[in-house]
Amino acid sequence: MKTIYKDVIEANLECIIDCRICFSEMAGKESFNDCPKCCIQCADACEMLIKAMTSDSAFVKQYALLCAEICEYCADHCGEHEHEHCKTCAETCRKCAEACRKIAA
Repeated sequence: MKTIYKDVIEANLECIIDCRICFSEMAGKESFNDCPKCCIQCADACEMLIKAMTSDSAFVKQYALLCAEICEYCADHCGEHEHEHCKTCAETCRKCAEACRKIAA
């Protein structure tokens, strides 16, 4: 595994955790957008990117780009809510998207 992935893996792990917390906290609450469904999709994308990076996949850049797009989508939706867990999730998703875009370039 390339050492340049270390920061991206850490950002992905943090994103997975915050997305799962947001999803769990939103259980049973009404949502006017794709939160919390986007949280599950985002966590899945982050996990897939981690798998690609740790196996030195030839498709890391493509996975990273897709992960960044999904993270931004999730950040947009969670960021529209006033719940603290949603705001945390949105912030973490934005940081993860930024890290993913760095290796996708």
